[in-house]
Amino acid sequence: MNSLFTLLRPSAATAPAKHLRLRLMATTPSYGKTFDKILIANRGEIAVRVIKTAKKMGIKTVAVYSDADANSLHVRLADEAVNIGPAPTSQSYLVVDNIINAVKKSGAQAVHPGYGFLSENSHFVKRLDDEGVVFIGPSSDSMFKMGDKIESKKIAKAAGVHTIPGFQGEVEGLEHAVKIANDIGYPVMVKASAGGGGKGMRIAYNDKECREAFRLSKQEALSSFGDDRMLVEKFIEDPRHIEIQLIGDKHGNTFYLPERECSIQRRNQKVIEEAPSVHIDLATRKAMGEQAVSLAKNVGYFSAGTCEFLVDPKRNFYFLEMNTRLQVEHPITEYITGLDLVELMIRVAAGQKLNLNQEEAAKPKGWAFESRVYAEDPEKYLPSIGRLTKYIEPKALTISGHDVRCDSGIVEGSEISIYYDPMICKLCTYGETREVARHRMESALDRYVIKGVTHNIPLLRDVISHPRFVSGKISTNFLPHEYPQGFKGAALDDKKKTELFAMAAVVHAKRDARNKTWVQGGGSLATSADIPSRWELNVTLPKTGESEHVLLLAEKDGSWKVSVGGKTVSTTIDWDVDAPIASGRVDGEDVVVQYLDPLPVGFRLQYLGTKFDVTVQSPRQHELSKHMKEKPKLDLTSVILSPMPGTVVSVAVKEGDVVAEGAEMGVVEAMKMQNVIRSPRAGKVGKVLVKAGQSVAGDEIMIELEKEVVIKKD
Repeated sequence: MNSLFTLLRPSAATAPAKHLRLRLMATTPSYGKTFDKILIANRGEIAVRVIKTAKKMGIKTVAVYSDADANSLHVRLADEAVNIGPAPTSQSYLVVDNIINAVKKSGAQAVHPGYGFLSENSHFVKRLDDEGVVFIGPSSDSMFKMGDKIESKKIAKAAGVHTIPGFQGEVEGLEHAVKIANDIGYPVMVKASAGGGGKGMRIAYNDKECREAFRLSKQEALSSFGDDRMLVEKFIEDPRHIEIQLIGDKHGNTFYLPERECSIQRRNQKVIEEAPSVHIDLATRKAMGEQAVSLAKNVGYFSAGTCEFLVDPKRNFYFLEMNTRLQVEHPITEYITGLDLVELMIRVAAGQKLNLNQEEAAKPKGWAFESRVYAEDPEKYLPSIGRLTKYIEPKALTISGHDVRCDSGIVEGSEISIYYDPMICKLCTYGETREVARHRMESALDRYVIKGVTHNIPLLRDVISHPRFVSGKISTNFLPHEYPQGFKGAALDDKKKTELFAMAAVVHAKRDARNKTWVQGGGSLATSADIPSRWELNVTLPKTGESEHVLLLAEKDGSWKVSVGGKTVSTTIDWDVDAPIASGRVDGEDVVVQYLDPLPVGFRLQYLGTKFDVTVQSPRQHELSKHMKEKPKLDLTSVILSPMPGTVVSVAVKEGDVVAEGAEMGVVEAMKMQNVIRSPRAGKVGKVLVKAGQSVAGDEIMIELEKEVVIKKD
């Protein structure tokens, strides 16, 4: 059977026979031969994803790569690879001629676009048509009609699909955008007509924000998609973001699959998705699916596509846009249907007829989650670049078989570049129920080891375990509502503190025992009679200042009796000293910590996704440390730092200017996202050290303020 069933299905030990039977029925039927060779006009994890399915189907693959991607995983996995230019996307992945030349050079019969870059560029599709090359996706005509947010809303409205109130046309300029916003009424969404992925989108609550949103979104859209047309529409507050996956062939057959919920978002970019949605009942699913199919058929759409909707608490739904490509989050749909969407896209492109049953295809079989693991600071969502010095995906650890899926395009040693999206991996888990799948995501995140760059696993882990998320009562405002000041790390209640302190104490004891064994030249811990069985310690978390007196006693059965602040807990741990993962049980509860780095008087652990520096001392050392002077903190109120490595897009001030607190000082772009840099206080600009077009490092000083504070008056 040509499918991803063996890759995606739950293991036989964990999946009920009923689920296995249903998933087998939904699996892609056997079809005939398609293409001999295809080119993937993309990079990273989606290129790797397409290559895997193509190899399964016996199709040779051609990768394209920029100078920065010469050693990337997708290049190594493909049968052939063609260089398409320098690192900037505007000189490589977004250049149609470069891709066409690679197709000609390789002799590829078809092109899969992945997502992003040229995946929704109808001119690219037309060029391929003119060259006699098959595009693995929709026609250029239907892509143009539905990929353009302005045109698609007109078509949807004419087709009777519920749409969001807004201006039905292209916004002519900044002041036109402000006028439209006032006519509609704030708040409004200002966003690019082309593309997606959260780029070129901003919410505005007043005229000032509308002007800024229009300017920045327009610049981002041009940089990301080469198309800076904008639209303005009413922003529906506190909705759910729910989408319907479509798959259609060239014979007039179009099917809808179970919905995906994508409400957990930051900066209009999805962070955690699940399928199906707890909010959607059978009647609503059917109504949304049928409207999506009707809309697709209205424009002769074939291949994979997704209709996105905003859904209110009463299940009223409003068409948002259609993505005329494969979605980033497609793996969770594959999990709950057993279908390989990439394979179906290839077969549709080859002219084959889909052999699916609508009633069966719309039934979700189990539950799945996707967490997008990004190289970014989870507090401010700023991208992080660097080399992955340690990288272990959870599938390589102790979690069972097919219940965990990692779609990534990197390996240990890979470089996270300034030029591209900072996604590291799409981590997916499957379960027979939502709670089983959710718990598996917790476990997978706990066992995901990433060193060398800052990443957002702490936030993902906290969200997945959040009581509101567990209940399913979520909306697109979840992150700003639950973390209004940004994510600060896992909050530890008394139970969690006890777990962390107990595990830290045992980690210290095992390291101490190992070190004593080495000093004495013993062959193993068990043969060294001088190894202590009792430790008296003070364990401190320097970041919070919390400290506990801990007594530790090694039991003969290998367990540990640990007294934390007077509370005694039985603790077991499975850990090879200095290995990255330490799993154990504290008073019968499963606990996983990551051992990250040794420190001068302790070590760094990761618990519940959050990093904790842990100081471990004897009681005497702890008492003496209280008298040590602390190093004075650097005053950062007089300097404006670049929040990340990137390129200065603009500088909004000059030396001598007087600025208010929060005033715009400049804009820095990294990974196709523009970030406004604001003044931390009122003052007078002393020095401007950068200019537009200049590259800056993270924490590089861009602007200096004079010491005296000058209040700017309106």
